[in-house]
Parts: sequence; structure tokens; C-alpha cells
Amino acid sequence: MARRLEAAAGERFVRDELAELVSRAIGPCVAHDGLRLFGMNPVTGAVSFGFLHTFSPGLVRDQLYESYLGDDPFSPVDVARLPAPVGLIGGDERPDQAPPPRSPGRRRALEILTAHGAGCELRLLLRDGRGLWGLLSLLRSEGGRAFGPDDAERLSRISPPLITLLRRYATAGEPRTARPYLPAGVVIVGADNEVRSLTPEARAWLGEIDPAHGMAPEWMPMVSMREITLAARRHLIDPSAPAPVACSPAAFLGRRVAVHAQPLDADGTGDVAVMLQEATGDLLLPVFSAWHGLTARERQIVQHLHSGAAPKQIARSLSVSLHTVNTHVKTVFRKTGVSGRDELLATLGA
Repeated sequence: MARRLEAAAGERFVRDELAELVSRAIGPCVAHDGLRLFGMNPVTGAVSFGFLHTFSPGLVRDQLYESYLGDDPFSPVDVARLPAPVGLIGGDERPDQAPPPRSPGRRRALEILTAHGAGCELRLLLRDGRGLWGLLSLLRSEGGRAFGPDDAERLSRISPPLITLLRRYATAGEPRTARPYLPAGVVIVGADNEVRSLTPEARAWLGEIDPAHGMAPEWMPMVSMREITLAARRHLIDPSAPAPVACSPAAFLGRRVAVHAQPLDADGTGDVAVMLQEATGDLLLPVFSAWHGLTARERQIVQHLHSGAAPKQIARSLSVSLHTVNTHVKTVFRKTGVSGRDELLATLGA
């Protein structure tokens, strides 16, 4: 299974093809009836792209409020705080890991699953020592065999190849040529988490990233706007929750898009402003460095290169030798797959 996932890491995927491939790969290991795979911004923890396979977009939408502002017992935020990054809803949970059977959050989570024909759900947070990379969720239909601890243990073992798959997807299709510039656009989302108004620039952005024109799934706009809005509301009341700053890779939308949201009132219950803009330069560099596996020193050097500094200036600034700087620069080129400084800066949108 790991070999199948690794072999697929360099392929090009359209719509929900990636979720279908992952479902076929892990099915012999953990049988399931539906799958969702979401990739995160490893710097902020915000969901940035995603794919579904026989997993209803309506179910995802219904789960979002409980995940961010309700009592979902295994929301991504809560799973991130567990020693083992696995959550099981409606299955054969271990007594020391499960929420109380009659807890409001558990009952509500089961009600949502049942409303969509599912009996249980198994969630795996994809994380390692360098950050949060994504979330894998499996469903089994109502009336079927429930997930159990053995399924959770087997699923947790496939985390490394899934992280590799998401990272390679996020770095595939890096734009090498300039796209027509689009100024930032703003969408206003109301208290009901529905779009109330948007600027002409935002309309241009929504047209640019319309799934009909690109590679993203058709359900993406509906779910993504709601998710970033709820993430902003949650972050306001819980600063330890993921910051609402997503960064979608070029392979997902055809161009790298930064989306960030901010409530317009003090308690986060009113309107939320969502901004869409190009993910370039300083806005892109942290997540670009994480996706490509750059070290802190390599990221520093890329920052200096982006600001226009020459290698000798970088060496003086960092109090290291010119040889050391050049070695780091070559490593950056290798990791990011570029042939030189000009191509690197073009990739960063400089």
C-alpha cells in the first residue's frame, strides 16, 4: 500500500481523483465506504485543499460547524492535542480514548453521520515533527461493521506515505511563468455563514478559481468558504486553534491562492471578511519552505535572496562563510526543483 501511494506522488490529479486513488490503496488495509482527504497549511494548520471519494459534500458541510464551534469530540483541533492523532466516532472506541457515551458532542456527531447514511467515522490527523499536513477521514455505512481500535492502529501506520503524497501534490505544478495579476478581493460572509456581498475583485477571483475552469472539485467553493469563515470565528475565541490563513497550491486551483479571514466584530458572531489574493513572496515563503522541506537556515537564505541580496551580503548578514551560503543555495535549488536563482524567484512570484 505504501508503495502504491509513493508511486502516485508524482502524478497529476483532477477533481477528486487523488481521494479515489488513496481509497483504492488503503482499502485492503482498512475497509471503508467513503473517504475524505484534506491538506493543511503546515504553518497555520488551516485546511487549504481537499478531496472526497463517495463522501458527501453535504456531510462535510454539516460537520464543519460542530468541528469549529460545536462539541465535535474529535475535531481536527482536538485530535491535534491527543497523544495518538486518531479519533473514532460511532465505532468500538477504547474506554480511555472515547468521550462519554451520552456527551452532547458525541450524540450530535452520530446524528450528523446517521442523517447521511453513515454509521461510524475514523479520523487520522496527518502530522509529524514538522507540522500538521492534513486530515484523512473514513466512513462506514450505517448497519455495517463498525471501526475498531485495530482499524485505528492500522490507519495510523500509513501516516508517513500520506504526508509524502500531500507534500508532493502541494509542490507539483509550481507556476514557472507569470499569470495575469489579480488584485486582492474581499468577500463578506454573514452571521449565517453565507456570502452576503463581494467586491468586483473578489468576483474576478471566484471566476478565476471556478472548478469549471480548473482542477479543483466542484464542491470546493461551497465547503471552503464556510470552513475558512468558521476557522476565523474559532480562532478569535480560541487563539490556540489554527489561524484562518490557507494557501492552496497551484496543482489544486491552477495558481497559488492565499485565503485569510477575520471577524468584523469583537465576539466573532457577526460578519466575517474573507480576502483572496495571490500567494507570493513573504506570504508564500513560510508554507513554500515547509512543503519543500527547507530548514530554518535555508529559509533564511531564500528570504535574503528574495529581498535581492547577493551571496556575499548574505554571508556577512548571517556571519557564515560564502562557501556555506553557496552550499545552502544549491541545496535549496535541489529541494525546490529549480535550476537557479531567477527560476526560484519566479516560483515565489517575485
